[in-house]
Amino acid sequence: MQVTAGEGLTAEGVFTVTDNHQGAPGLAHGGLLSAAIDEILGSLNWLLGVPAVTGRLECDFRKPVPVGTTLYIHAAIESLHGRKVFTRATAHMNDPDGPVAIEATALFVQVKLEHFVKNGNPVEVKAAVSDRSGNWKDMANPELSPVGEFEVNP
Repeated sequence: MQVTAGEGLTAEGVFTVTDNHQGAPGLAHGGLLSAAIDEILGSLNWLLGVPAVTGRLECDFRKPVPVGTTLYIHAAIESLHGRKVFTRATAHMNDPDGPVAIEATALFVQVKLEHFVKNGNPVEVKAAVSDRSGNWKDMANPELSPVGEFEVNP
């Protein structure tokens, strides 16, 4: 999926369903579509400069998505409450103004980078931080907090 930061706290994603994404014959797998939605909604946290994890994801599948369909996904941060980031996305079929295939909401919880070191592979975490060169705000671990430009979804 290609993700581009939009105006304000928004992002636009373009994702084409291939044979590899098939669930039922000729249709995209719902779990895969959920993963694509989670990916773009999660990328919104890069705009805030604070790492976060998915706390809840809810997808409403409005139309079947055939293999070969290109989804145009608009995602936005709706509100912030403490460490909670509330987001929303809409996926349109084959055109940014095409029929709505998926509507979704998600809650992300902001965490310190040490969350990933504690629960994941620390070597891979440091490599990901280095690769993305993001401007994360993690004063507790300045060695993990790179500064500069970053790609939302490298």
